[in-house]
Amino acid sequence: MKNIDQMAAIITGGASGLGAAVARLLASKGVKVALLDMNADAGQALAAELGGVFCQADVSDQASVADALAKARAANGQERICVNCAGIAPAAKTVSRGAAHDLALFQKVINVNLVGTFNVSSQSALGMSAADALNEDGERGVIINTASVAAFEGQIGQVAYGASKGGVAAMTLPMARDLAKSGIRVLSVAPGIFKTPMVAAFSQEVQDALAANIPFPSRLGTPEEFAALVCHMIENSFMNGETVRLDGATRMQPR
Repeated sequence: MKNIDQMAAIITGGASGLGAAVARLLASKGVKVALLDMNADAGQALAAELGGVFCQADVSDQASVADALAKARAANGQERICVNCAGIAPAAKTVSRGAAHDLALFQKVINVNLVGTFNVSSQSALGMSAADALNEDGERGVIINTASVAAFEGQIGQVAYGASKGGVAAMTLPMARDLAKSGIRVLSVAPGIFKTPMVAAFSQEVQDALAANIPFPSRLGTPEEFAALVCHMIENSFMNGETVRLDGATRMQPR
């Protein structure tokens, strides 16, 4: 899609980290952004900074997402860009210290990372599919989801997270095929180790150790680099149905 100025976008997990970087870059290009997040304080502050709208939402809840999309559309119109960055990453082994993995925790990770991504994507796609085509290709919108290199090389303690992100990667192509007749593209980014607020809270020694395992460049990825790839995916209409790694050629070791 070209000429994205004044288009509407929704970004889940948009209050911080990768989602916030996407929101900032899109807003700088004139996109009308709506941030969906559970963190009301951070979300409202960033929305005010960007001239956007904040919608508190639990991505795993159908009614919550429907209400958030209604609020976003009332403010900005039908979104043509949907970027899913909301996610959680608790660590737990399949069996640890004589106990099985807590099933409720496993289900929560799947519900937020996988079910939540699908929930927002499907509801957004419904709205996009009823909108007018934007160009001669018949394009109506684009959905970009966040997988992870853990989808392919999950580490010890990442069984729930790896399963959830593997699901995001696996549904990219079939969703793109489902929505092709509606002119809606679907893509995923599989980031490696990025300097998000969670990682930035680690000691410098830990951050340096993480960066040392990245072949080139041997540093943590920046949220701005993630946002740049998302923006390219939005603007390049021939990209569809693919999960793209963004990881400095890293391949995760067991621990």
